[in-house]
Parts: sequence; C-alpha cells; structure tokens
Amino acid sequence: MSGNLYIYIFIMAGISYVLRTLPMVVMRKPLKNKFLKSFLYYLPYVTLTVMTFPAIITATGDYTAGFAALVVGALLAYFTKNLFIVACGCCASVLILSFIH
Repeated sequence: MSGNLYIYIFIMAGISYVLRTLPMVVMRKPLKNKFLKSFLYYLPYVTLTVMTFPAIITATGDYTAGFAALVVGALLAYFTKNLFIVACGCCASVLILSFIH
C-alpha cells in the first residue's frame, strides 16, 4: 500500500495539472457565447454553495439545529446584511435548539 501511495499522488497531480491547463489550451480566443460566459461567471458561487449547505446542516450533528441555523442565517442575511448579526443569530438558534433537545 505504501509503495502505491506515490503512484496515486503522481496520478492525481497529473489529472489536476491537465484539468487546469486544458481550458487555457482549448480556449485561446475570447468567449462570445453569452450563455457560456454567464455559466462560467456563476460557477464559483454554485460550487461554494454546494460545499457550504451540507456542512451547515450537518455541522452540529443534529439536522434540526443545522436546518434552523440555515433558515435563521438566510433570513437575517436578507434583512440585515450584517455578517456579525447573521453569525450570532445562527449560533443562538443552534444553542436554543440544543437546550430544547
């Protein structure tokens, strides 16, 4: 197993290198397709969202508390637009639900 570890690392490094350099090689001209440009513009936000939402819900170990923190955080973010208030509200919702359960 330990001898194969270096092979796995080199294979993954090669795959990572190819995936990062392939767009530079293939797309030499500026993009003119509006759909593709908008898709590539929103791709980082979608990726961050896909990674963040499951972590929010499962971080506490209690799905109810995680979902409550998600809802409270979304509502506070929409109405206050203050990150400190959003963080405090999420923490308070998790603490309140952990004391109830």
